[in-house]
Amino acid sequence: MSQFSLGRFVVNRLGYGAMRLAGPGVWGPPSDPGEAISVLRSAVETGVNHIDTAQYYGPDVVNDLIRRALYPYGPGLAIVSKVGVRRGGHGRIILYNKPDELRQGILDNLASLRVEQLAAVNLRLVDGAPVDTFFDEQVTAMVRARDDGLIAGIGLSNITLEHLRRALEVTDIVCVQNLLNPADLSSMPVLLACVAEGIAFVPFFSLGAGAPQSNAVLGDPRVTGAAERLGVTPAQIALAWALELAPNVLVIPGTSSRVHLSENLGAQQVELDEQARRELSVGP
Repeated sequence: MSQFSLGRFVVNRLGYGAMRLAGPGVWGPPSDPGEAISVLRSAVETGVNHIDTAQYYGPDVVNDLIRRALYPYGPGLAIVSKVGVRRGGHGRIILYNKPDELRQGILDNLASLRVEQLAAVNLRLVDGAPVDTFFDEQVTAMVRARDDGLIAGIGLSNITLEHLRRALEVTDIVCVQNLLNPADLSSMPVLLACVAEGIAFVPFFSLGAGAPQSNAVLGDPRVTGAAERLGVTPAQIALAWALELAPNVLVIPGTSSRVHLSENLGAQQVELDEQARRELSVGP
């Protein structure tokens, strides 16, 4: 596996996003907790050393599964979480992003995962969050958490280029997590800025979202056509595309099955042909 730095960690570029271990709608427990634990253990056994999670996945469910499956953790395992929202009744997303709430969110993650420090925590913004003094206060809270030893690095998620530039004025950023896939290239300017700054860029929804028949990525004719030509799956094409974008891209595809985990890991051996590179270099 090729590698890139995630703060003080050096991680393999194909990691694992744990969100799908929760129940439908990222709410409640999985239908098969035993399989969820097996997926986590298989991921680590096959070389994954970057796991993305959040306390509000479930809520509480996914972090508990990670602890049950992997504790005590290996020294090179980078567990990355995010703060800024929580889940309310019926799965509602509720802002939990004031400075004291961000710190409490970090503490909740530490307690559930049973660690004293996380490799990184992303400040997760909502769509349209302004670049203002409140954002400055949020970043300051993250800096304090890092300086107090609660987190090894600060990340940002769902941000604009202006957010990144503003944050870099006051602190180092180790990772940025934004939506990016062949069907949505809106975060390319942020990716390019991360390349220039040496910051890990972690695309979410690399494989799109929704059922396969309605998935804007896995159902994209450019993706399905490349998969048919190369004898691989559409998911492997989408992940190979992301890995080819830049050496600082760390992908975190999620799955609740060991079969799909193996499929995703196989993307590391996929080499796109020139037609796929040409067709996928622009939006649909």
